[in-house]
Amino acid sequence: MSTITRTPPRPGRIEPAALAAVWLREWTVNKYFWQSRTFAAVVEPVIMLLAFGFGFGKLVSHIAGIPYIQFVGTGVVATSVLFSATFSGMFDALYKRRYQRVYDAMLAAPVDVDEIVTGEVLYLGTRAGIYGIAPLLVAFCFGLRPEPAMLLVPAIGILTGVGFAALGMLFASFVTTFDGLSYAISGVITPLFLVAGTFFPLTRMPLWLRDAAQFNPLFHCVQLVRHCAFGLHPLADLGHVGALVLFALLAWQLAIWRTRARLID
Repeated sequence: MSTITRTPPRPGRIEPAALAAVWLREWTVNKYFWQSRTFAAVVEPVIMLLAFGFGFGKLVSHIAGIPYIQFVGTGVVATSVLFSATFSGMFDALYKRRYQRVYDAMLAAPVDVDEIVTGEVLYLGTRAGIYGIAPLLVAFCFGLRPEPAMLLVPAIGILTGVGFAALGMLFASFVTTFDGLSYAISGVITPLFLVAGTFFPLTRMPLWLRDAAQFNPLFHCVQLVRHCAFGLHPLADLGHVGALVLFALLAWQLAIWRTRARLID
């Protein structure tokens, strides 16, 4: 039986050449599947926006002086990033580790676990941030006025996407089958999705739930996107950015730790 010779790990050392190699592989594979992945990542949130905007929007015309479809449109940007980054991080990482053995092959090259995880989450996060622009463009068609601050939305999406891509890889490192990911989807992703102020304001929710939302990274993304559209709040926005940075760093470190345990330890 042939064995794979792995290069010794280099803790804390991330080389640009190794990151570029991980990105190049992702880009090469993406060229073959970009149509289906882009269709799912872009069309689904747009349909969600239209369904809630025209459906629930018939019952609630405005929220805090904002037309409901514009309120939802800015919120769906965040959920688009969430689903694109997290699901790709979960399913792609599990498939590559458990079935394709891609990570084993990469470790046989001069690439460490830190570089694999970092390269993957940066790629998936960047892609998710780009996909998140689609609902915003649709909202423009329904009266949302372009503002200069909206140029920050892709950067916000990428920062959020990096954190959720790392979270997805973390979840994937705990399971051995795709069925095991249902615990993360139902127990973590769905609550984050519902309690983020995407489709309804949290001001009418119980105080304890509003306090809990402060620990939801998706809530901070929603707030930043809305502030870019309807008016920045510098001090509050710095706090939201800090929360997203902290979340991304924590999820990234945990993903590296767990993935290394799966692949090497």
